[in-house]
Parts: sequence; C-alpha cells; structure tokens
Amino acid sequence: MFDEQRVDLDGVELPRYIAVEGPIGVGKTTLAKNLARLFNYEVLLEQPEENPFLERFYRSPRSVALQTQLFFLFQRANQLQQLRQNDLFEPVQVADFLLEKDQLFAQVTLDDDELAIYQQVYDRLTLDAPVPDLVIYLQAPSRVLNDRIRQRGIASEQNISAEYLEALNEAYTQFFHYYDRSPLLIVNAQDLDLASNREHFQQLIDTLLTIKSGRHYYNPTPAL
Repeated sequence: MFDEQRVDLDGVELPRYIAVEGPIGVGKTTLAKNLARLFNYEVLLEQPEENPFLERFYRSPRSVALQTQLFFLFQRANQLQQLRQNDLFEPVQVADFLLEKDQLFAQVTLDDDELAIYQQVYDRLTLDAPVPDLVIYLQAPSRVLNDRIRQRGIASEQNISAEYLEALNEAYTQFFHYYDRSPLLIVNAQDLDLASNREHFQQLIDTLLTIKSGRHYYNPTPAL
C-alpha cells in the first residue's frame, strides 16, 4: 500500500466493477486492494484461509481435490448471494477473482468422474455473476510465481508442486486467450512490483483508465 496517491481522477469515468485475476502468487490481491483504496471502492476478496481442505490439497492433491473445489464453489456462490442481498452491485467495487475461474481450477484438479459431479453442482447453483466493466489479468512465468510463493511464506502454500503451478498457469493462459465477456487488460507481471513501486502502479492506472472495450496489454517500464 502507498501512503499517498498522485493519480488525478478528476473528470475521469471509472469502470464501476473491476475483477483482477491471475494464478497463485502473481499479485492479484495486492492490486485489488490498491485499486480499491485509490478509487474508494468496496473490495471483494477470496478467502482461501477458510477452506479446511486446502492445506491437505497442496500436500496430496488427489486425496481431497473434489472437497477443496466444492468448498471454493460454495464460498464464491455465498459471496455473490451476499452481494445481491446487500445490493452492492450498484456501487463500485473491485474483486480479486472471477466466478468463471472456479471451473478453470476444477478442470485442472479433478478427474473426469469428479468433474462430472462438480459440473452438476455448478449447474444447479444457477449462478448469475455480474459481468465486470474491466478484467485485469496478471501473468508471469511459473518460476516467478514459485519464487514469490516461497518468499511470502504462507505455510499451506509451501507444498504447492511445480507441476501443479505449471498446469494452472497454462490453464489461465488458455482461458484468457479466448476471454471476451469484458474489456481485458493483460499485464506482464514478471517484473511488476505493485506493493512498493509507485511508478509501476501509476503506469498501470494510466493504462486502465483509457480502456473502454477490447483487449489491451501492459508492460511496466523502468522508473526514471
């Protein structure tokens, strides 16, 4: 977080609902929080620490894959339901996930029989997620994600295998290759420091404020 912001937002039409996405360790929650603070938006965050199966999943994915995935599905469905009840889709907000990402994870982690069960549950929930005005997809090589996961030191994440991270990263790449439901900003986050580099953050804001439709790309440039 930055102590102060130098971005002039006077007269700028902001996207009212922004979703930040990307694989584990890429920095999506940091960016979502910074955007919410800058724009004075509500922030909706994933809560992986609430999933009682997650640590076991990272140690032994096959043992609790379906339980882990269904917990996340119900959690995200509950978050959407709470938003509807509180009528928070009318005010502005930032989220660090897309609901569609749940199926992406399911396809990576579940076998065919488990995926069939998951899909039946997903379909019966009849989820009607709002479409973001802007999606920001942060991408980075798997080795960079692995380094960041190790550095931030969350205990449950230290058992994530390189193979799982690579498969997940590839699934994200494929998903956003075809994504066209919202304006999309694809961000090269390999050398991006959104936690402490003010210039990177300002350059990203300058880019996203120009986006009204289509697909766009952002690569950070060195600060002068």
